[in-house]
Amino acid sequence: MPVPAPFLTGPQGAGKSTGGRMLVRVIEGMSGDLRRAPKDEENLIAAVAAGWVTALDNLSHMTPDLSDAMCCIVTGVENVKRALFTDGDVFRVGYRRPLLLTGIDVGVIRPDLAERLLPLRLERPRVRRTEAELWAEYAEVLPVVLGSLLDLAVKVRAVKAETPTDLRMADFARLCAQLDAATGLGALTAYRASLDDLNDDVIEGDLLAQTVLRHADAIEPGSAQRMTSTEWLHCLSRLYSGDELRSLPKGWPTTGKVLSDRLKRLQPTLAARGVLIDTGRTKAGRYLEMTRLTTPPPHEQEQAF
Repeated sequence: MPVPAPFLTGPQGAGKSTGGRMLVRVIEGMSGDLRRAPKDEENLIAAVAAGWVTALDNLSHMTPDLSDAMCCIVTGVENVKRALFTDGDVFRVGYRRPLLLTGIDVGVIRPDLAERLLPLRLERPRVRRTEAELWAEYAEVLPVVLGSLLDLAVKVRAVKAETPTDLRMADFARLCAQLDAATGLGALTAYRASLDDLNDDVIEGDLLAQTVLRHADAIEPGSAQRMTSTEWLHCLSRLYSGDELRSLPKGWPTTGKVLSDRLKRLQPTLAARGVLIDTGRTKAGRYLEMTRLTTPPPHEQEQAF
């Protein structure tokens, strides 16, 4: 079952690395540890094969390739390469592993990865302890922690619950619903809130998403606007530049095709804010359609109560 990757964030000295090690060692034992983020996908695959949990420490930047590779780790993928010292033989490896990340700020998070993360913010502890004291006590309580988690897992998996149909990680969402039914913790509500926070981060780091939402504010609720991707590019570029004709930012789409691809990637994030992006084709050619919902998305309805 694919599960979102815990992403431990917080200020310097909040114990992100220590907390990450504790989580890893619940599964891997006291020998489990964090790793630096690999430079390429091949080294990342090697890191995945080295243990059950792939824990990457102190991330400060995610390249598009690394972000895509992390998405593959969470949901699973198969890699096919030509076997060494052969002409036609192939080497196939499939992998899907629990992923754990730590970092203060990784920059702009791509929407597809944001849907696969579970952000956990830590605060700086008021009282510090030595490493020796901390890990000695942790080693003593680890069997109890693991046993309690296994008992809880049996209890939770025995409970029946409906699967939420609006979330990307449906298996994990169902597990949260089962946990709520067994314990009443409110895990599903907390998970939705964490996704909402990540959507905010994606929007705050993406000027195109911000411009789309500004334009959508002028659309009548329940109505849609349809234009070609090139026409949308001119419309959104004029809106961003404004009357002062400020320069378009670095990374702004330069063609209608690039804009269409960017909007497809932003679809889940924009949908969470009540703006649907759709594509289609008529006899005149392809088009992009922007629709503003008449009712708020589920997360906003929950916040209203």
